[in-house]
Amino acid sequence: MKAKTLYTCQQCGFGSPKWLGRCPDCGQWNTLVEELRPAGATGRTAPPNSQAVRLEEVAATAEARTCCGLAEFDRVLGGGVVPGSLILIGGDPGIGKSTLLLQAMDRLAASGSVLYVTAEESARQVKLRGERLRVSATDLYILAETSLETVLERVRELQPDFLVIDSIQTIFSSALESAPGSVSQVRECAGRLMQQAKGTGVSTFITGHVTKDGAIAGPRMLEHMVDTVLYFEGQAGHPYRILRAVKNRFGSTNEIGVFEMKDSGLAQVSNPSELFLAERPAGAAGSVVVPTLEGSRPILVELQALVSSSSFGQPRRTAIGIDHNRVALLVAVLEKKAGLSLLSQDIFFNVAGGVRLDEPAVDLGVVAALASSHLNRPLSERLILFGEVGLAGEIRAVSRPELRIGEAARLGFSHCYLPASCLKNLEAPPGMTLHGIRSVAETLDQVFA
Repeated sequence: MKAKTLYTCQQCGFGSPKWLGRCPDCGQWNTLVEELRPAGATGRTAPPNSQAVRLEEVAATAEARTCCGLAEFDRVLGGGVVPGSLILIGGDPGIGKSTLLLQAMDRLAASGSVLYVTAEESARQVKLRGERLRVSATDLYILAETSLETVLERVRELQPDFLVIDSIQTIFSSALESAPGSVSQVRECAGRLMQQAKGTGVSTFITGHVTKDGAIAGPRMLEHMVDTVLYFEGQAGHPYRILRAVKNRFGSTNEIGVFEMKDSGLAQVSNPSELFLAERPAGAAGSVVVPTLEGSRPILVELQALVSSSSFGQPRRTAIGIDHNRVALLVAVLEKKAGLSLLSQDIFFNVAGGVRLDEPAVDLGVVAALASSHLNRPLSERLILFGEVGLAGEIRAVSRPELRIGEAARLGFSHCYLPASCLKNLEAPPGMTLHGIRSVAETLDQVFA
């Protein structure tokens, strides 16, 4: 039968028999690309010996994990690499995905053989990067190939324990006539790699490009097919990189790994708090330190606020590293409950170090930073605050206060303002004084006393 033409959205995978300027499914413009699809069915059938079993009869043995030697990487994965897992790593071009994987594979080669498939670079380019990163593994094989069938054939010959595909957008299957990186190619290649990983137990790492919105390019189905989705993040001008899990079938999605990009590759940052506070200005109004939790790890970060009179009719509101709607809400609370006149003020807010904060425990720090800048009164350098702020101006309890306080005490902070309800059964570390507060107004009265 003749192949038929189908226009497929490169963002969501929506198919249309004719070209459309705007995808009716995801709403993106100019994303429909012409693809040739075989008229016959291309679905795969399950093996004939597949049978249903009772849940209670399934063996519940724990998966043995392999540590890759990078503690920050292992932390995000949930303790190591699970055999047969399919891991997708996304990030901006040049962020360090290939560098991270090459360093990790160098260490994993001590536990088994590794096949590194480079579809974007030559083997010589990978060798030059490996020399810069001091890669010395003997069981690390490099394959410069873009054909999926050839890659799978080499996997059957070498039978590696770990496989890297860099990247999925440049691998193509000869079974399809569409171009590499198209929705059908990405879906087909990812599906066959998943079958190969689950059938042979080869742990497979896949890198993927991201769009201008920060999402992994290609169909959303790609993230549903894999076991783990990691995002490698970083801001231009900052040497620090954050590895964050947004999906993990074998561990938590709340953990992060922090790295610093150097000439010799990515260096692990075992103590991010000291790193983010290293350049904190002394005696500056609008600067506040808050303890935040990323999974089970407490991290101290600096919040910076700048409040100044507006020269325009409409004041500006800018927030980096935190939800701007949350900042606007807390500004309204300060106006109504603390009597600060911020309506005609330009407000600029920043989380130092390129960190993204999402938890409500930093609300009290945001309030204190805004008030400090507006009043031009700096806070003590040895003071931290945390707590959720409600619309009535009350301070609500947050989770794991003992971890936050312990990290602050270890770094030399001596005063902590926290919700009064968190003081129950909580002992202050040596050298730390705890102050329980119940409202925003009470907080400002105490910290600026």
